[in-house]
Amino acid sequence: MSGDGDSVLPWQVIREDGHGNRYRVGSYATRREAQQVADRLADTASRATSGGEGDAEGVGSYLVEPLGCASGEYA
Repeated sequence: MSGDGDSVLPWQVIREDGHGNRYRVGSYATRREAQQVADRLADTASRATSGGEGDAEGVGSYLVEPLGCASGEYA
């Protein structure tokens, strides 16, 4: 058995706001799992602002990226 710190979850969900600021939401074992979370978060944010009272600029977007990309190491 491996210890708690031995496993690396290689896929991350990143929230990018309307100003380009990026925040890691979570890390996941598979791209599919990360994409499901990102889709669910985007859907929830979209429903929260669809009443006309929310600021669409503040919603941002949810992205799925491999571990190395989220740290700012873009090719």
